[in-house]
Amino acid sequence: MKNISELLKSNAYPGRGIIIGRSADGNSAVAAYFTMGRSENSRNRVFVEAGEGIRTKAFDESKLTDPSLVIYNAVRVLGSKLIVTNGDQTDTINDFLNSGKSFKEALQTREFEPDAPNYTPRISGILTFENGGFSYEMSILKNNGEGKACNRYYYEYDMPLDGEARFIHTYETDGEPLPSFIGEPKLVKLKNDINETAEKIWQNLNEENKVSLYVKYIPLDGGETKYIIINKNI
Repeated sequence: MKNISELLKSNAYPGRGIIIGRSADGNSAVAAYFTMGRSENSRNRVFVEAGEGIRTKAFDESKLTDPSLVIYNAVRVLGSKLIVTNGDQTDTINDFLNSGKSFKEALQTREFEPDAPNYTPRISGILTFENGGFSYEMSILKNNGEGKACNRYYYEYDMPLDGEARFIHTYETDGEPLPSFIGEPKLVKLKNDINETAEKIWQNLNEENKVSLYVKYIPLDGGETKYIIINKNI
């Protein structure tokens, strides 16, 4: 099990990342999502509230050149489910679930982003709450190496253990072109306190490239949900 601080500190550009798991005391489900950027268009963003979730928004509308891959609902809540992704597949998943279909069925209709030569992976997660507990799924849709076909990977995690989470991000590291994330979502440690968790993530993201962070703690006993939004552009 890895330390999230060390993983982030040693990687100048993980891109966008999703962390899902259970707090160390076992009392809360945890979901976190961060964005980074190298271009002006990618850095010109903030997270804003959208119902029970969040969406991205241009910080300076006059500098927004292409909204297609940077403006989207990042987190949505649908009944007993919380959806978190790095793109507009959030809405695809929400719509499929609304029609009685599954997380996987929704993502079978999507593929990596059309941003050659990087072909950024689409990463997604979903938490399902039931009987005082929760399970979660994660996915990554990746370019096969030539931008011509999509490899789809799905991971299911039942009964998350206390203090454990899984971390998936779009890029393995910085590069030209950017290399896609490799392997299964990484097993990382989680703390009890939302402020400590948010600080450990935000402070260890590369200062030049980090853009926004969202962390949400959902008590499994039905208590008050807590969340934090941090934007570099304020």
